[in-house]
Amino acid sequence: MQLPSPAKLNLFLHITGQRQDGYHELQTLFQFIDLCDTLHFSLNEESDVTISPEIKDLPTQENLVYKAAKLLEPFRKKTTYGVAIRLEKQLPMGGGIGGGSSNAATTLLALNQLWQCQLSLEKLAQLGVQLGADVPVFVMGFSAFAEGVGERLQKVTLPTPYFLLVKPNCHVSTCQIFTDKDLTRDTPPIRISHALKLGGHNDCLNLVRKYNPEVNEAYLWLKNHGDVKLTGTGACLFLTFNNAHDAEQVRATIPEKWQAWVCRGCNVSPTHDVLNQWIEKNKG
Repeated sequence: MQLPSPAKLNLFLHITGQRQDGYHELQTLFQFIDLCDTLHFSLNEESDVTISPEIKDLPTQENLVYKAAKLLEPFRKKTTYGVAIRLEKQLPMGGGIGGGSSNAATTLLALNQLWQCQLSLEKLAQLGVQLGADVPVFVMGFSAFAEGVGERLQKVTLPTPYFLLVKPNCHVSTCQIFTDKDLTRDTPPIRISHALKLGGHNDCLNLVRKYNPEVNEAYLWLKNHGDVKLTGTGACLFLTFNNAHDAEQVRATIPEKWQAWVCRGCNVSPTHDVLNQWIEKNKG
């Protein structure tokens, strides 16, 4: 099986409080984009999980793809089969676009079929939240208004514009941002109707700019071309366009030191589109 593993954008991110366990309560709008990694899954008779290629400075046991597979092992019906997973990486790490969480969710969805676990999407999402707060939205596969730590999802239908996504040459520390005493933690909660009509802001933006000069430089550059937003805790920034041509025109002028992509918003995860085709093809 071969599946795309898409990125997501936080169209806004409000921090509404902090729980006693240290996790933050938030509200956000998740939307998928058609920029994807690709995962290849091959069953074998070795009854183990292997991941390739190795990622520098990331032990296999810490890889979310490996963790997702091991999490699903107790549920597999094909108990004698292991799996070899090959990851073609395109999504930048540390960009706030959910690449690791997406890879984990794609692994859960794929192995649920290949190992005949027969778990519901809701059960897979419950398992996935152990790996990261963003995993459930990738498992469920729809654009969503999210609350809690990001796991309470309400399905929404959003416009599907084109986005110019820019990754400055830096890695933002999520831990640093969420533990900073100056992080806004009391943004008033909003209703879903407000979120869909008026949108919101990203409470992490000012701190990310403060600690990461590269992000601040890119933000100020992009500000000349529209309403710049930060996704997650960064480092990726994005602009919204009505058509691909306008987005490409701006991308063509971006300094070479930054990575940039023009991509399209999606209301259904590309993973689910391809997985459903695979299921239909392999019925019976």
